[in-house]
Amino acid sequence: MTARKPHLLYTAWSFPPSRAGGVYRALATVNAFADAGWDVTVLTVPRGIFVDSTGADFRLEEQIRPGVRVVRDEPHVPAFQNDIARWPRARARHPELFKLADMRKDFRHFPEPNYGRWRPSLERAAERIHAERRVDLAIGTANPHVDFIPGWHLHRRFGVPYVMDYRDAWQLDVFTGHKLITALPVVNRWEAKLMANAREVWFVNDAIRQWHERQHPQPASRMRVVANGFEEYGSPLTVPVRAGREQGLVFGYIGTITDKVPFRELVAGWAIARARGGPISNARLSLRGYLGHFGTVSEQLQTALDRGRDLGIRYEGPVSKADIAGVYAGFDALVLALGAGRYVTSGKVYEYAATGMPVAAIHDPGNAATDVLQGSPVHVPVAEVTPEAIADALEETARRALDQTPQERSAAQQAASGYSRTAQLTPRIETLRPE
Repeated sequence: MTARKPHLLYTAWSFPPSRAGGVYRALATVNAFADAGWDVTVLTVPRGIFVDSTGADFRLEEQIRPGVRVVRDEPHVPAFQNDIARWPRARARHPELFKLADMRKDFRHFPEPNYGRWRPSLERAAERIHAERRVDLAIGTANPHVDFIPGWHLHRRFGVPYVMDYRDAWQLDVFTGHKLITALPVVNRWEAKLMANAREVWFVNDAIRQWHERQHPQPASRMRVVANGFEEYGSPLTVPVRAGREQGLVFGYIGTITDKVPFRELVAGWAIARARGGPISNARLSLRGYLGHFGTVSEQLQTALDRGRDLGIRYEGPVSKADIAGVYAGFDALVLALGAGRYVTSGKVYEYAATGMPVAAIHDPGNAATDVLQGSPVHVPVAEVTPEAIADALEETARRALDQTPQERSAAQQAASGYSRTAQLTPRIETLRPE
């Protein structure tokens, strides 16, 4: 008689074909459980939300493991309803007033603007899934934090164990280190309520875990760090040293470019290094990724992009995660430009490390991202995020890129192998497997 596979219910707003940054953690977690012999059901939103509103990467859908069941539930969130012709008259005439009045529908169910109203539907969907096939473990990944509700609800009704996976923080602004303006007392109470019976609570780095431990000491012993790690879709990230680098180095940046990224300082630092006549003078910087989370560009970012074009800096569009290894193969060195904040890690740092290329770390040295690369021979940090310091780091990164041997590249790749998403998730999956 064949043993019954354990059944995971995984709730995530961002799931393929979403192109949001959090989708990679969600997809990797689902695939890791499926590879470990679990039946997996994903509870998420309709594809149209991504296709018509926040952006889609259709290649990612091809990466979902066969057999994973995806259940799409309509959240009825006005923020993602872009067809103005279907708006109520009150919303069309007074959109800001409508938004304030409509927010009551969220807080009536759950204290999260835009998303709180999804709670009743999520609870019903979770119960249907559990009735069809008993759920052995529920995981919700946030944000939005209403994603935690199915696990909490199934535990309350049927005793199902659940895990809370924070990709971000509900109350903490990871850039400033202060509480968010939305961190109302009711949010703190709900967070404590959700954590009280969670089997585990996951965070992406230890700085964020420690912050939550201070806020909620009672569940501290069940808090875990599950770092983002890197994943490989088809082609490995362990790319070789590029032939032809002596004729002109190619630096690469892959990631969403927002106003949190010190992009103006990066362009200014690149200009200084270029004017010094060293290896940056004939180098180029390729920018790959989305401009803004929703495809919009601020005036200051556009100005920096315009200036960069005359300096060998080119924006070359987004790239699917499924094709990313081929893009890395065309680079000699990488630029890790991040917003400030000791709680900021970024999933990109693990992927950068996996390539083994020299990395110019253009971010506050106090960022949690420093913990990942610190001590590595490919890590070139800035002393401070100023154009002059950035220029120095870029020049040093260029020298290392020119000198790096295939053996040194291979050694750096091997040192980073422990940051694979599989290495991060396997211990947790084994611990959570039902007896």
